[in-house]
Amino acid sequence: MSTPIPPAASLRRFDRKRPDIASGLFTGLTGLATFGILAILAAILCNILYHGLPGLSWRFVSTIPRKDMFEPESAAVLSMIVGTSIRVMIMTIFVIPIGVITAVYLTEYAASGSIHTRIIRVAIANLAGVPSIVFGLFGLGFFINFIGKNLDQLTHQSGPLFGKPTVLWASLTLAVMTMPVVIVATEEALKAIPPGLREASLALGATKLETILKIVLPNALPGILTGAILAISRAAGEVAPILFTGVAYYMADLPSKLTDQFMDLGYHAFVLSTQSDNIEKTRPILYATVLVLLMLTFSLNAIGIIVRARIRKAMRAGH
Repeated sequence: MSTPIPPAASLRRFDRKRPDIASGLFTGLTGLATFGILAILAAILCNILYHGLPGLSWRFVSTIPRKDMFEPESAAVLSMIVGTSIRVMIMTIFVIPIGVITAVYLTEYAASGSIHTRIIRVAIANLAGVPSIVFGLFGLGFFINFIGKNLDQLTHQSGPLFGKPTVLWASLTLAVMTMPVVIVATEEALKAIPPGLREASLALGATKLETILKIVLPNALPGILTGAILAISRAAGEVAPILFTGVAYYMADLPSKLTDQFMDLGYHAFVLSTQSDNIEKTRPILYATVLVLLMLTFSLNAIGIIVRARIRKAMRAGH
């Protein structure tokens, strides 16, 4: 004789009599951890806003600084805003195509169990864990001393044009540093595409390349933009990779060519915090510079988020 199944009401009474203490404790811990993270973020932002807003003005953000950058009357950050924006945009132009192509190969073409695929994945994981200062030394040795100097010899330059720190080499160094972020985010976006879409496209006679270009990549575009946003967020405030590859202590003019050096908000904050003789007088300039850097980073991220949201909305409307 089969055992009768207890009614749902008795099961609910049984659950009420024996509450899941472990589940409640874990829920409370996760909520507490989330609150702690948000509280730390709010404290940092409030501290920067409180000390940075008094030094923020239209003259501060729209004027090229004079050489005496430690004086409040001559402090300005237009050159740093332009330099930071240029290097981030050039980095994005290089890192997105290479990162997406690599992710497409690993997801769509490479055999998951092959030895060379495992080697590539280990290399990507190791690249993500390399300290940023190492990327700066790599950029100095590879891009400037190897590629740059050889280009100068091939073009018969009388003086160093490529074999010196430039905004191009700094951007390429940042592209190498942020490559794992784009690859991993793109891979996850590609894996989220239902296999049925690929199979339907192939069944209708499309080639594998046509399926990737017209079906897979358009549907994965929001995830690819997420990787781009993460890459921009990391690269915008990095200082160590650009120390040897392109940043300048002071420039009287804005960069106009890829072979020019540039001033940078992150490096300027480093200079203000370490090179000033009177840190109390320089502190308002330092906080205002950090506030401008945060605003620039948030603005670049906001543009990416808006574009991603519009693409998702268009995709939902198309379905």
